[in-house]
Amino acid sequence: MDIEVFETWSLYLGVGGLIAFMAFIVWDLAKQSNAGRFGTMILFAALGLGVLGFVIKTVIVQMMEQ
Repeated sequence: MDIEVFETWSLYLGVGGLIAFMAFIVWDLAKQSNAGRFGTMILFAALGLGVLGFVIKTVIVQMMEQ
């Protein structure tokens, strides 16, 4: 396996794992604070904007490279 392929896979698996862990933390925060359905949606929306920014950046970079 080439080092570039390994680095690419490591990046996406590592960031994907961190995103999943962040989603678990937000869910646990909503559960412990008794946020309710609307509060949980607000927490995921507000704290999930960073994830959305990463995904949008990745898509834009891929589109520009083609």
